[in-house]
Amino acid sequence: MTKETLASLAAELETCGQTLLKIAEALQAKEKAPIPEPQKQEPASQKFTLEEVRKVAADKSRQGFTEEVRNLIHRYGAEKLSGLDAAKYEAFLKDLEVMGHAG
Repeated sequence: MTKETLASLAAELETCGQTLLKIAEALQAKEKAPIPEPQKQEPASQKFTLEEVRKVAADKSRQGFTEEVRNLIHRYGAEKLSGLDAAKYEAFLKDLEVMGHAG
């Protein structure tokens, strides 16, 4: 490799490193942002069963999002899925649906 090629590669590597630092800073800022309260659902609008919610949550866990599912359950005020208020199933499922999608 020539000195020019090495210099060019070094410059590109430096740019890549700076970009990675910016991404890390953005992720840290996002983690520090307050978590919005889940929207309140009226019990009459319940359309889902615990079994349906459990199936979707298990699918997300199998996809590698076990910790995120657990954190989401806690954000909805429960220690485990069976403790989740049935009125919150629909909103919980919506949050599960977007889990793993960049955005």
